[in-house]
Amino acid sequence: MSAEPDPTSPALTDAASGHPASVAGGTVVSRGGVLPVALDAAGGDHGAPPNVEGAVLAARAGVSVLLVGDRVKLHAELGRHAGSASLPLEVVDAPDVIGMDEHATDVRRRPGASINVCTRLVKEGRAAAAVSMGHSGATMASALLTLGRIRGVERPAILTHLPARGGFTTMLDVGANADVRAVYLAQWAQLASVYLRVLEGRESPSVGLLSIGEEEHKGSALVLETHALLRELHGHGINFHGNVEGRDIFLGTTDIVVTDGFTGNVCLKLAEGEAKVLFGWVRDALQSSLKSRLGGLMVRGALRGLAERMDPSTYGASILIGVRGLAFIGHGSADARAVKNALLRAARAHEAGLIGRLETAFQEASAAAAGN
Repeated sequence: MSAEPDPTSPALTDAASGHPASVAGGTVVSRGGVLPVALDAAGGDHGAPPNVEGAVLAARAGVSVLLVGDRVKLHAELGRHAGSASLPLEVVDAPDVIGMDEHATDVRRRPGASINVCTRLVKEGRAAAAVSMGHSGATMASALLTLGRIRGVERPAILTHLPARGGFTTMLDVGANADVRAVYLAQWAQLASVYLRVLEGRESPSVGLLSIGEEEHKGSALVLETHALLRELHGHGINFHGNVEGRDIFLGTTDIVVTDGFTGNVCLKLAEGEAKVLFGWVRDALQSSLKSRLGGLMVRGALRGLAERMDPSTYGASILIGVRGLAFIGHGSADARAVKNALLRAARAHEAGLIGRLETAFQEASAAAAGN
């Protein structure tokens, strides 16, 4: 298990408006050698407002941000935030946006869509990472088409953090791949292990394989095959613990839990729903009588801290791991705090040189396993 993130940068303004400069595919400059993070500011259920507010919060925390979307709307939204003109924020004009109800495959025929502009900025070395709270399928498709995969990686996966005893559990895949092969899960275990070593300082993070029992003979054909493969790879970039059950995700039995994207997404949504229900029950119980309300005042601080740990906004966004560039996917209903934390996480991953270290470590582990 582990704890959580943080990053730095200055600004370019449009002399006429006093707002951050607009860039229409032209020159985007880095500040002091630190690349900005490209934010799909049009993405998500609520459009520009939470994205712009989150970008302003991240900029105040030292992260340079490229706001990608309709320049008129973004400048208008920035105008609502006092002092935004002096922050490290730039607007990149991209009026087209792939809506939540449109097809992910639309990224192929709409190069000017905001998410495509974001991933292209990363590909061209003009942005450190692409972050989107918009259409997750479109974000994955754009990242794959534009950035490509790390050499040797069969399929990228969505990696996220779930609150657990003592910190959090890193879980993947949580939605990118419903149908998988054992080799995909083994590769994700390798990638997640490097991720935790680089960003969380976990030298030998433990890996658990999600199953219906701890015993190695339990599980589907996929789980049995994956278990055997992970057992072979133990010691080659993977510290394989063995099978884990659903409860172990929240007990923090292992640092990493690997599973297919269908199961992982169900687990993620189940956890989100259960957390809401539990906090609703607690709130109702604390308001049920005068004595309960008085008791609630005494534990309010502790409950606030617990709610923060359970809040998806604390983690910001999930990384699409396995592509040759940083791409982060957030929740469509994300608020400004989630956007800010996603930008902080993306900047931190870039500063740590995550992609280069993933490529190197993955190749080394694969070579060692092949030669064994």
